[in-house]
Amino acid sequence: MAQEIERKFLIAGEGWRNGVTGSTHFMQGYLSSDSKATVRVRTHDDRTAAITLKSAVQGNVRNEYEYDIPIEDARELLDLAQPNVIAKTRHLVPFAGLIWEVDVFEGKHSGLLLAEVELDHPDQVVELPDWVGREVTDDDRYYNSSLSRAEGPPRN
Repeated sequence: MAQEIERKFLIAGEGWRNGVTGSTHFMQGYLSSDSKATVRVRTHDDRTAAITLKSAVQGNVRNEYEYDIPIEDARELLDLAQPNVIAKTRHLVPFAGLIWEVDVFEGKHSGLLLAEVELDHPDQVVELPDWVGREVTDDDRYYNSSLSRAEGPPRN
């Protein structure tokens, strides 16, 4: 069984920008999203695509299954997912032996920046960079599936 174990944080500074080693533009839409599971389609730089099924989150762990699909199929599925589609650029930022993913949202979520770090196990100790702010791992308003249905970024 594939599992995703991650923690998510708001961004509190610009220091991450100096460490970026790569970036990818995502368009992602949600075909189904409820308390049990989500079904997401995502394009990567409009060249490759995947469909992902994720179980509900339990703590910072959930089951995740991802499969490559043809880009043409993904574009059609993104049309079906409207208006539950978000656009963002993900920047990879290595720090203290882990790769942080900084998402810079566009469109109706412009101005929202989130950092995620994937872990090997739920209790893994993580050294936090100084540009990381408040943890929002347990705040479902910051899940991408929730953001796709929202009119803008969460208000704190």
